[in-house]
Amino acid sequence: MGIVVELPAGAVTVTTAWAEPDGPSRGVVAIAHGAGAGMDHPFLIGFADALRVEGFTTMRFNFPYVEAGRRMPGPAAHAMLTWRAVVSSIREERPDASVWACGKSYGGRMASMAAAEGLEVDGLVYLGYPLHQPGKPEKPRIEHLPAVRPPQLFVEGTNDPFVQPLSQLEEAMASCQDARIAWIDGGGHSFEVKGRKRPAEVVGAGLAPLVAEFIADVGRD
Repeated sequence: MGIVVELPAGAVTVTTAWAEPDGPSRGVVAIAHGAGAGMDHPFLIGFADALRVEGFTTMRFNFPYVEAGRRMPGPAAHAMLTWRAVVSSIREERPDASVWACGKSYGGRMASMAAAEGLEVDGLVYLGYPLHQPGKPEKPRIEHLPAVRPPQLFVEGTNDPFVQPLSQLEEAMASCQDARIAWIDGGGHSFEVKGRKRPAEVVGAGLAPLVAEFIADVGRD
């Protein structure tokens, strides 16, 4: 399956993968990949599989640069247009469902930028938000975060070099309208923990209960 994204240079089709839970769906979680890997990375597959166990429909998708066979992300505007096309497609397909935007690193940051410009979702989840380049905390990517209206969950490893010092992310979160952090003790940028070897799909799956809990909490608010 695929979704058409209208880019300035013309329309492109990005690959998508829908999957359903065994029982009634609690909502649709759109899942975007990080900068260095497409939607079929084992981490994302494991995460999506575990979300379905939690009762959610999932939809993984690629950004246009991956479809074009490039390794480096294109303009942020292209990723934001992709997020808008994805959410629009989900709402057309499932008009009564809640829709949650979730992304690994780059994919999550692009969702936050789209949300700051009006992307309408029920909430956002960032799996390893890249607050800044490693070793460059003086250049944080936070200007847009206060404009994000939907609830946000930052799932972050305490050893992630993209969020050191940790206090910087906590300060950025405090500037948000509705945000919370779930710390993964000892986790790196991909939530790997030193001395604890686990397949990427297992690591991804382990984050799904946190996301399910966040969505349930938002529903109770």
